[in-house]
Amino acid sequence: MSAEHSVVGWLTEPYDYQRPRRGQIRKGVILRLEERGAIIDVGLKRDGFVPQRDIERLGEEATSQLEPGQEVVARIVRPRDRDGDLILSLYQARLEKDWVRAQELLESGQVWQDKVTGYNRGGVMVKFGHIRGFVPASQLWALDSRHLSADQRRAKLGAYVGQELPLKVIEVDRDRRRLILSERLARRQLRGQKMKRLLDELLKGQVVQGTVSHLVDFGAFVDLGGADGLIHISELAWQRVRHPREVVQVGDEIDVYVLQLDRQRQRIGLSLKRLQPNPWDLIDETYVEGQLVSGVVTNVVKFGAFVFLDIGAEGLVHVSELADPPPSDPREVVQRGDELVLRILRIDSFRHRLSLSLKRVSPQERGEWLVQPERDQVPETDKADGALSESQDAPPAPAHAMEEATPAAPERVVEESPRQVSPPVSARVLDDEGFWNSLLREEKVVTA
Repeated sequence: MSAEHSVVGWLTEPYDYQRPRRGQIRKGVILRLEERGAIIDVGLKRDGFVPQRDIERLGEEATSQLEPGQEVVARIVRPRDRDGDLILSLYQARLEKDWVRAQELLESGQVWQDKVTGYNRGGVMVKFGHIRGFVPASQLWALDSRHLSADQRRAKLGAYVGQELPLKVIEVDRDRRRLILSERLARRQLRGQKMKRLLDELLKGQVVQGTVSHLVDFGAFVDLGGADGLIHISELAWQRVRHPREVVQVGDEIDVYVLQLDRQRQRIGLSLKRLQPNPWDLIDETYVEGQLVSGVVTNVVKFGAFVFLDIGAEGLVHVSELADPPPSDPREVVQRGDELVLRILRIDSFRHRLSLSLKRVSPQERGEWLVQPERDQVPETDKADGALSESQDAPPAPAHAMEEATPAAPERVVEESPRQVSPPVSARVLDDEGFWNSLLREEKVVTA
């Protein structure tokens, strides 16, 4: 190298030198470890010094791994102290690295698992590298503290310590040293991913196994392996169900029928009753019009009482068939849970309708029914015109009601006419009261 170039290099060297700045992050190599700290070469004119108290903040495990020649990342705390030394911090450099990672997780929305290390009255703490992350109580998946006392709230939050939770970053504020996490959003995201996989794997009509996860008024949720499907209350059983707990309990392992897959809204509709025999398929073979049957009252409404029969089907006793004269309120005659002896007036297995009568059962018939071991009370066939046998004590029935229970030829003709063709199941729009009123209108046509 010529003397001219040497002079130029000597003159320009000070101008290429970057002076250390407070907060700057630099890579370096540990030169030696001393009792009072560590000496590190960070590529500047002076070696940097890391105080021992800063090294101890790294933790026992990280401190034991430090050795001469090891590459580290350090943060400049003071470019020059009163002794002229360059003061560095390994701990703050680690913190900076953790803040960068937290910001990346916030932007990517990634979910990870971490262990709860402590709690306070507002939520639980998680150690995120060397940063303390905070999960507010409102962001905990299984905690509803709205109706808890202060002691109950503390006990439930304390139970989280040591548990590993799926977490998601929802706020990063370096200036205020705030790192806010959410378990609720993390679980929701994981369930959404599992739901998508399930929707891709499942097929309508498939039978799968699951565990009842929780109950609500309108049905039961079943965990199918990380994602839930819903059994609507109408799909729990063929009979009327007032609350899902009458059929299933949380924790039950059950087989369910995949009824509906909604990939757009990510919903799985399930059924329990589709795996059970449909009682309405057997009702025509089991019952005939005019037969005496027994059942239990399941519900009482303003227009009558619903009764559950042994076969598993539910029929309606209209208010006009409870007593003569009809009561103003059906509860004056029957209550939920009453066991009744009834007469079948009409069977419509296609529309799942069964019309029953209480007033057309005489006290004598009721007494005979209760003492008879065989309860297949089929109406006598040797009566004129197929009329029902009734004792003298039975209250007189209206003429149209007698014709409804009598399989006379004109009624068959009306039922087979196009006007009487039953709609498909999906087109059922009549409620139980409307159905009964429609029957009365048909009877008027017949008796006219």
